[in-house]
Amino acid sequence: MASNTLARNSSNKVIAGVCSGIARRLGLSPTVVRAAFVVSIVLPGPQVFLYLILWLLLPADSTI
Repeated sequence: MASNTLARNSSNKVIAGVCSGIARRLGLSPTVVRAAFVVSIVLPGPQVFLYLILWLLLPADSTI
């Protein structure tokens, strides 16, 4: 089911569902978004901090 809202995916998560939620919103594979995040860790920047912020701010989806 495609969703137009940005929310953490609670059914397809590895840590918090942030990458999976972003992938669902953009219509990409969660594996691609997760791999891009892991690769971006070697670059200088606030990637981990941004992930933690999104974990706190993004609502969880309502799938049960």
